[in-house]
Amino acid sequence: MIGGGIMNSSEKTLVVIQLTGGNDFMNTIVPYTNEHYFDARKKIVMDHSDVIPINDTLAINKNASSFKDIFDAGNMAIIQGIGYPNSNRSHFRGMDIWHTCEPDKVGNDGWLGLALRELDPLSENVLTGVNIGQGLPRAMAVAGVPVTSISDLETYGVMNSIEKQKLKEKSIQAFKDIYGQAIGSGKVSEYIGKTGLDVLKGADMLNEVVANYQSNVEYAENQISNNLKDIARIHTSDLGTKIFYTSQGGYDTHANELPTHPKLIRELSNAISDFMDDLEEHNLSEDVLILVFTEFGRRMKDNGSGTDHGSGGGAFLFGKNVKGGLYSDYPSLNPRDWEHGEDLKHTIDFRSVYSTVLEKWMGIESRSIVKGDFEQLSPFVV
Repeated sequence: MIGGGIMNSSEKTLVVIQLTGGNDFMNTIVPYTNEHYFDARKKIVMDHSDVIPINDTLAINKNASSFKDIFDAGNMAIIQGIGYPNSNRSHFRGMDIWHTCEPDKVGNDGWLGLALRELDPLSENVLTGVNIGQGLPRAMAVAGVPVTSISDLETYGVMNSIEKQKLKEKSIQAFKDIYGQAIGSGKVSEYIGKTGLDVLKGADMLNEVVANYQSNVEYAENQISNNLKDIARIHTSDLGTKIFYTSQGGYDTHANELPTHPKLIRELSNAISDFMDDLEEHNLSEDVLILVFTEFGRRMKDNGSGTDHGSGGGAFLFGKNVKGGLYSDYPSLNPRDWEHGEDLKHTIDFRSVYSTVLEKWMGIESRSIVKGDFEQLSPFVV
């Protein structure tokens, strides 16, 4: 196992990026020499010319070449085969499980919301947790824990009070629409009633962030780049934010995967690379960890145009203090080992990764948050 112990957590910041829809891990970290991969993937396949090898068996999709640069620098941990027993293929329930760490029942509290309560028990700073995007991620939702959510810093800064109220209403409706399907509209309404879900409460405090931000890094014009640029703007303003959250949509690639997926991971890898460069320019790279996850992987066999919901996917950690490399085992691609005759078996529980991040990066006891004791990784440079 790669070494790496507990960090001094007093100034640590966590950035979580959700890949919404179920990223095709097998076409991101490609088993480019495995015959079973090519047997199963007849159409939606990465040939040798489409990848950049990292060893004799695995390669990074060449569209995510920035990942290769970060990996070579030792700042990217690839967590293989992540999942949980009896993986749920529903987007709504699957994401809810990842957000609450409750695979066996509908959970009430988001894992990051519980972490925020530990970091700011008196709720003194409404910017301790910030979501860049519409609504509020279920992962950050805990009754009584304030979270600021804003979709775009530049746009918000020029809105009048009526426009801001409409945005608040739209954010609340987005929360209802997404999580009502997973946990029921009654529970969602009850949560909103308890908290007010004032996701824009801290947004007015961010009005000066755009004007004060300076950087030589030129981010691309796409959603994930803009979101990470906004996170950089807030983080460099030193407003006390400890957990940032954002997402990149489009990963539900049942159809047209070959034009869609390469574009997504190219934008993602370049955005993360630019963000890390931005942190480095501002001398803030030592204390920021990026966690990238998705609700599930895709099935072994393609469907001719894309891939369907599966299991045994992957996650990633990025940062100056990440000890880069491969963690856990890549799931067996041999058909005799497929789960339900069509899926990859997970080799590490996602709650192991969460507990590692909570305890070894954020300095937070994890058992009550992840609902148990899970083997932890050692992905940090001491």
